[in-house]
Amino acid sequence: MLTDPSFPERLRGGTPLLTAWCGLPDPTTAGVLAREPFDAVVLDAQHGSIDFAAALQAIPLIAAAGKPALVRIPVGDFASASRYLDAGVSGVIAPMINTVEDARRLAGFTKFPPVGERSWGAYGALSLSGLDAGEYLQKANGLTATFAMIETREALGLVDDILAVPGIDGIFIGPSDLSIALSGGKGLDPTSAEVEKALDHALSRARAADKLTAIYAVSGARAAELARKGFHMVSIGSDISMLKAGAHAALAAARA
Repeated sequence: MLTDPSFPERLRGGTPLLTAWCGLPDPTTAGVLAREPFDAVVLDAQHGSIDFAAALQAIPLIAAAGKPALVRIPVGDFASASRYLDAGVSGVIAPMINTVEDARRLAGFTKFPPVGERSWGAYGALSLSGLDAGEYLQKANGLTATFAMIETREALGLVDDILAVPGIDGIFIGPSDLSIALSGGKGLDPTSAEVEKALDHALSRARAADKLTAIYAVSGARAAELARKGFHMVSIGSDISMLKAGAHAALAAARA
C-alpha cells in the first residue's frame, strides 16, 4: 500500500518541483539525473530521441532513485499516453493541445472510467506502485497528472475551456513555441514582454480553476524566476544543455 504522497499531492505541497529534462535515448542518462536532487525526471518523446523501448528501461531507473518519471508524448499521439502510464510514469505532458476536443481525447486516454476511457494493462505501474489490481484501478486517476501544453495563441484563448475538461489536471506552458506563435513567427524570445503577459494570464486562469501549472525553463536562473511566479513544476534545461555546459565549464577551467 502506498504511504508516501502521490505525485499530484507533491505538486500541491507548497514548494515548486524542479525536474530534469531528458531527450537522449540512453536510459542511464535519465538514471544518473534521477540520482541528482531533482524532484522528478521528464522523458521527452516529442523532440527528444526517446522512444517507448528506451522509456521502458529508463522508468525503473528513475523509480529506483525514488523519483517520479513523466513523459512528453509526440503531438497528437494520445494513445501512447496510456502505454507510458501502463509502464509506470506519474505524469503525461501532451504538446499542442489547441482545442477542447484535443484535451478531451488526451484525458480519455489518461484516465480510467468514469472520467476517461483508459484501457486496462497497467502491469509496470502495478509493480512500481505496490498496489494490487483493484487498488490501482480505484486510485490511479489520482496518482498521476495529465498536463495539456499551452503553446499557441489558439490554446491561450481557450485556456479556461481546456482547464475545465474533466481529467485534465493542469497546463504546461511551452514558452518557446508560445513566443513564436505570439510574434507571428517573427522571433524566438521565451522571456518577451508578450510571453510574460501570457504566462500571468495562464497562471491566473489555472488558479481560478484550482488546476496545476507547469512550465519549461531554459536555465536554472530562469527556473528560479518562474518558481517565484507560482508554477507548481518547472522543468530545467535538458540533458544535452547540461552536458554542453559541463564540458564548457571544464574546458574553461582547464585552459585558465
